[in-house]
Amino acid sequence: MIEKNDIICAVTDAIGSNGEGIIRHEGVTFFVPACLPGEKVRFKVLKIKGNIGYGKVEEILTPAEERVRPKCPVFMKCGGCCLQHLDYSAQLVHKATVVKDALRKIGGINIAVPNAIKSDYPYGYRNKLQIPVGVDKEGKTVIGFYAEHSHRIVPIASCAIHPEWSEKLIAVVKRYMEECVVKGYDEETKKGAIRHIVAREIGGKYLVTLVSAKRELPNLGYLVGLLSEVFKEFSLYLNFNDEDTNVIFGKEFQLVHGMGVFEAEEQGIRYEAGPATFLQVNENVRSKLYKDALKNVCSDGSDVVIDAYSGGGLLTAMIAKKAKRVYGIELEPEASRCADSLKVKNGLDNMFNICGYVEEHLPKVMEKEQGEKIGLILDPPRAGIARSVVKALLESGLERLTLISCNPATLARDLGILTGRLIEGNGELVKNPACANLAEGETLQGYYAIEKIQPYDMFPQTKHVETLVLLQLK
Repeated sequence: MIEKNDIICAVTDAIGSNGEGIIRHEGVTFFVPACLPGEKVRFKVLKIKGNIGYGKVEEILTPAEERVRPKCPVFMKCGGCCLQHLDYSAQLVHKATVVKDALRKIGGINIAVPNAIKSDYPYGYRNKLQIPVGVDKEGKTVIGFYAEHSHRIVPIASCAIHPEWSEKLIAVVKRYMEECVVKGYDEETKKGAIRHIVAREIGGKYLVTLVSAKRELPNLGYLVGLLSEVFKEFSLYLNFNDEDTNVIFGKEFQLVHGMGVFEAEEQGIRYEAGPATFLQVNENVRSKLYKDALKNVCSDGSDVVIDAYSGGGLLTAMIAKKAKRVYGIELEPEASRCADSLKVKNGLDNMFNICGYVEEHLPKVMEKEQGEKIGLILDPPRAGIARSVVKALLESGLERLTLISCNPATLARDLGILTGRLIEGNGELVKNPACANLAEGETLQGYYAIEKIQPYDMFPQTKHVETLVLLQLK
């Protein structure tokens, strides 16, 4: 009988959706990080319950050909980049498998999924830094990323998937906190001040935000001076958040220095963003994704396009260049304001931005544009499409839908409903018995068929993957 702390030698079968090795041994399925398929490993049992166990690798006895040396010194300590030990070309294959397995297991959909479109920059690609600040067991301030499944901060000075500027920013804020005696926030005692550093690079300019449990911080002018030595052009915000929550930003932003928003250009569209505006973190892959999304949504002759969950309006504006009218629906007020500014800057009189819930405004826009050929693109948050929106889509009669997703699990759920594979039963989603005898690729009338599916590696070295889907009503 296998027990906790046992040492086991076994061969890894596969990689799980969270990047961990899957090892089956004596009737138990173990999840062991940093193991690759085909590798013989020695691991320690950390936890076991029934036929599921968790382990920690002690030694790689027979390395896989795809194994590479991780660049990060805190690999496997920090909870971020769980795939740095896997050759990049193999990461692209793995992420396609993650999407395919999620569709099959969750959505009941069997479909071929091509390898993920690569990032031209597997490291240093992130245009956004979002890093926790706290205290260690001795009460000293630490800046770093959370360990896996915890709020214990692993201290870092730099990060391999962030550009060089992030290392400089971390050093500057650390110096400010030490010299001005500003403490990191202690989640247990609720004492201290700074909780997060959030920064974004936009066209060589930087938006820096300190998230604080206190409305005021001392000597912010000194911090501005330190930042001026590193960054030519930047804005500094103080965000107040004293809530007991995992949400990073509070509602109150105070502009300490600079313009507050910055402007850049992509595919002929001038856009701007503030500290809370959503933009994809990998500009290289974002450009590839948006070009393909535009082909999907603008090649079917739609007169009107609705961009649901539209963020700062960048994709909405690109669509406006090709459609008669386009509507962007976005809940975040700052992002919607940036979209309004983008509309003016680019002279897009056919672009209409709506601030509010998609589930509330989508039916209204569809009713308003009744009689027009409508195209729809949805780019929801990780939680996926609101169930009421999915229901409205099935009732809409729209011929084509384009869906962008950052979460294979919620994507599989939403596609399961849209393709008719999943239906409501006793208050939960269940497999649709009417689909039991359908041939592979066949779809029930009145539901959508998947015409195209393509993953994109927006987040190299991590478990995350972005996916573009084109759906056709049958």
